[in-house]
Order: sequence, then C-alpha cells, then structure tokens
Amino acid sequence: MKPVQPDEALAAVVGNKALPRTELTKKLWAYIKKNGLQDAKNKRQINADDKLKAVFNGKKSVNMFDMTKLVSTHLVK
Repeated sequence: MKPVQPDEALAAVVGNKALPRTELTKKLWAYIKKNGLQDAKNKRQINADDKLKAVFNGKKSVNMFDMTKLVSTHLVK
C-alpha cells in the first residue's frame, strides 16, 4: 500500500509521518480508545475532543463509518 500524508488536523492525532491509509486508521482508533471517546451507550458513535473536532469537520460526534470516510478527506493530495 502506498503511504499517504495526513493533513494538519489529522496529524495532530496520528502524527505527521506518511503511512498507509489502514495504518492511519489504526492509529486513529488507538487514540480514540486511549482517550475513551467511544460512546458508552452506543459503541458505534465516536465523541470528539478538541483535536478530533478538527478531523470531524467541527462535529461533536460521528459514527464509525463516517469516521473512516473522514480519514480520506484529511490526506494531503
């Protein structure tokens, strides 16, 4: 897989090293789990802290599927 470069918002969460998209997603999940951002009642919902709000385009929470799609929108083209 070709490495991709995260933009500034995503780099704040996963680091600014170019990695394959799957690795970036894994790092994002690790950050979410480490900081307890998965909703306790609805595990499919991810709550945003200040760093993630930039990745989530200002939304307070997104579902898992949307979060995975958002990784693609935060890559340097």
